[in-house]
Amino acid sequence: MNFKNLIPLRSWLVRKLCTSAADYATASGVRVAARNRNMLYPRLSALGATGGTVSETLNDFIMEGKKIRKDELVRCVKELRKYRRYQHSLDIMDWMEKRNIHFSHIDHAVRLDLTAKTKGLAAAEDYLSALPPDAKNKMTYGSLLNCYCNNLMKDKALSLFKKMDELELIDNSLPFNNLMCLYLRSGQPEKVPELITELKRRNIPLGHLSYILWMQSYADINDIEGVESVLEELLNDGKVKVTWTTYSNLAAIYVKAGQFEKAEVYLKKLETDKKPHQREAYHFLISLYAGTSNRAEVFRLWEALKRDFSGVNNTSYLIMIQALTKLKDFDGMKGCFEEWESSCSIYDRRLASSTIRGYLLGDMLEEAELVFDNAVKRSKGPFTKAREHFMIYFLNKGRCDMALKHMEAAVSEVEDWIPSIPETKQAFFKYFFNERDVEAAEELCKILKNNNGLDSEAYHWLLKTYVAAGKVAPDMRQRLEDDGIEISNELQDLLVKACPE
Repeated sequence: MNFKNLIPLRSWLVRKLCTSAADYATASGVRVAARNRNMLYPRLSALGATGGTVSETLNDFIMEGKKIRKDELVRCVKELRKYRRYQHSLDIMDWMEKRNIHFSHIDHAVRLDLTAKTKGLAAAEDYLSALPPDAKNKMTYGSLLNCYCNNLMKDKALSLFKKMDELELIDNSLPFNNLMCLYLRSGQPEKVPELITELKRRNIPLGHLSYILWMQSYADINDIEGVESVLEELLNDGKVKVTWTTYSNLAAIYVKAGQFEKAEVYLKKLETDKKPHQREAYHFLISLYAGTSNRAEVFRLWEALKRDFSGVNNTSYLIMIQALTKLKDFDGMKGCFEEWESSCSIYDRRLASSTIRGYLLGDMLEEAELVFDNAVKRSKGPFTKAREHFMIYFLNKGRCDMALKHMEAAVSEVEDWIPSIPETKQAFFKYFFNERDVEAAEELCKILKNNNGLDSEAYHWLLKTYVAAGKVAPDMRQRLEDDGIEISNELQDLLVKACPE
């Protein structure tokens, strides 16, 4: 199968709308169904599985004689955002605007973020520009700064930070935290301590997240002593409360460093000192104990979660399946998936996708395909995430033909699909690199560019492929400049070989 002929050059985009109304169901079926008919959020949450529109749902709710309060709508937006249901969240806010419901500064900041996630950053910039002067404040500017940082747009982020500073809109650690996240994700952890120093110079108190990011910056350069020195400062800062997330982040750092004994010390502290009552805390404990290969603790906490909460929601099952995959306990993973599948009221594709990934990591293709075939029967899809796991598997096996079949199917399911898993893009580029197939690599780059998905990593692989194939790309420097790609030292070295001046 020819990669170039398979993929049309058009805009590709994918964002999985993930959650299930089943997450909010409880044991009493008839009673819950009746109650949900009288509650707004379950109806909106179910749209991901049942279809329909937000405006129809809200209008029908009112036609039934029920009232909708603003605070209830805001809560629905918050919950849907938590599960990455960005379009539905924005649709609620659009409906609010049409009914002339007053927006607070926080509402504008949330809407700006949702606009960026659903319509792109240019639309978010336009939204901010159109706001009245009093709504252009640290919340809305801060929301755009967060968007720039999340999209690794360093130049725009730094420019906006400077503007906020000039307007005297920076009076807390949040904008600094955004830049710290940007530097960590951009592979520049050494920049984080500089921001901490600036925070202290301005006498802006460090927040809990600031300490977490500071510790992570040292962890990223394998400086565990630096991590522990930050922890000591945090413990001596009487204004900042140590929470269970402090210990979970520390444990994660130690797990990554392979220091499992220290990791388990903080996992015990998390559980005994903080006694968290959130499901999320149990999720972190299960995941991190899986990281230390402590199967007994994983199952102990799984039973504790089931005992301490009424009903096990889809997300908890998902965390457990992922933990068992990490432990390579495929029998346990199978049992957990089948337990969920036999009792779920609405099929959650995330669990099928994670189970497929687990089987494929265990080289259990037949089992993965059985799960996939059953998922197709029980849910209308799309199944792009699961298909990406198959793509990665087949590419690693040198079966590009099968990988492209799954890509073709993904395109038929979601017209503007692009890889949503970083490993998918890497697997394709790696395959083209090994095959010295410059044309295929160029086609993939065109696809990514059509939907603003062309980044420095893609250009890195493209240039490596040119060099491996012994070919030159005379216009590559201009392309990098046109696409706003920052030329790192590594890219510069490749340019010297692939784009001689």
